[in-house]
Amino acid sequence: MNKLNYARITVALLPLGLIPRGGFHPLAEDGVPARRDGGAVATVVLVGNAGPDLWQRFKEHAAGAHALDEWCRAVLTPLAQSLDADILFPFDGPPHLPFLRWAQRAEGLTPSPIGPSIHPEYGLWHAYRGALLFRHEMTLPPPLSIDPCDACTDRPCLTACPVAAFGAGTYDVPACASHLRQAAGRDCMDLGCRARRACPIGRNYHYQPAQARFHMTAFLRNY
Repeated sequence: MNKLNYARITVALLPLGLIPRGGFHPLAEDGVPARRDGGAVATVVLVGNAGPDLWQRFKEHAAGAHALDEWCRAVLTPLAQSLDADILFPFDGPPHLPFLRWAQRAEGLTPSPIGPSIHPEYGLWHAYRGALLFRHEMTLPPPLSIDPCDACTDRPCLTACPVAAFGAGTYDVPACASHLRQAAGRDCMDLGCRARRACPIGRNYHYQPAQARFHMTAFLRNY
């Protein structure tokens, strides 16, 4: 039997609307825990989503405060077992695992002017849902080296917010949440954050209205 590779992980995730999000060979400073069997981890592959594909598989389960976390655990745990991998989730803890640092190692993404990491293809419409831990060393795609914000002179993401929640490297969360709770905030609630939508990168990956409402409602619930 051929050893599992990155391409086979991609095929295994496809029916779930998920995709591999790069990977890395962990160093001591990465803080990757040992496998459950006590063995060392040779390769970490991050799992995530981009655009509306995950929503098509998940939407029938989208009820409850932690519905997406519960769904990810339910579908990724048996998948990890089938791949002879351990699985970690960003919502587990405390303490929470350094997923954003791992994402930087895996894909090389940089923060956008409004905070979330920007992908040169997916824009701001992506997320990380888990990390697969493998005992063998796997050939991985190199981290991306393109920051799409470098070529963006207008930076519409910084001016599109109707309550100017983004500016000078800060995010005014109370202003954002207050706006979303008012009638004037229905546009952002129904279609997703206007600042994110203003970004010219990843337009083909914008969330569908029901998906956008799910995430915006979750944001308000957790604020």
